[in-house]
Amino acid sequence: MFSINNLRFKYYKWFNRWYFRYKGIQFGDRLQVYNKVYVTGARGRISIGDHFTLTSGDCINPICRNLRACVHLGSPKAIITIGDNVGMSSPCIWISERLTIGNHVNIGGNCMIMDTDVHEIDYLARRGENVLNQNSPQATVQSAPVTIEEDVWIGANCQILKGVTIGARSVIGAGSVVTKSIPADCIAAGNPCRVVREL
Repeated sequence: MFSINNLRFKYYKWFNRWYFRYKGIQFGDRLQVYNKVYVTGARGRISIGDHFTLTSGDCINPICRNLRACVHLGSPKAIITIGDNVGMSSPCIWISERLTIGNHVNIGGNCMIMDTDVHEIDYLARRGENVLNQNSPQATVQSAPVTIEEDVWIGANCQILKGVTIGARSVIGAGSVVTKSIPADCIAAGNPCRVVREL
C-alpha cells in the first residue's frame, strides 16, 4: 500500500548510502538508515559492518519521537568502528578518540555515547583565561576510548561516557549513566551504572 512515509523511507535508504560515501564512511551490505542523519565535525574514520540498521526521528521508534540521529567527530584522528548486525535508534555519538562496537549490538532509543568531556573542568580554562597549572588534567579536555563488545543490549536513554568498556552479552538498563566499565555477562543499571546481577 502506497504512503508518503514508505516513499520517504525508500528515498532516505538510497540517499543515505550516497551521503555516507560523500562523508567518507565505509559500510558493508544491507545498510538501512531510515530518515535524515547528521554527520558533523572533523573528517575522521568511520567503518560500519554488514546489516546495519539506524532509525532517526519521525517516530519510527516511538521512544525517540522526532529526535534525529547525530554522529560528531571531534578530531581528525577520531575512529568509529561498528561491527555486523548492529541496530540503533536516534543515537547521539560524539567521539574524539575511538569508539568500537562489536557484532550483534542493540542500542536503544536516544542513547548518548561520548568518549570526551568536550569542555575543561577548570572554569578558568572554560573562560579561555590562563590557569595556574597548564598541565593539570582539569585544564585540558579529557578523552578516553569507548568499547561496546559483542551481543550487548543497551536500553533506551542511556549515557555511555569516556573510558568505558561494556563486556560481551551484558545488558544495560534503560536510563543508566555508565561512568565505569561493566563486565561481561551481567545486567547493570542505575546512575552511576552498577552490576545488578550476573547472567
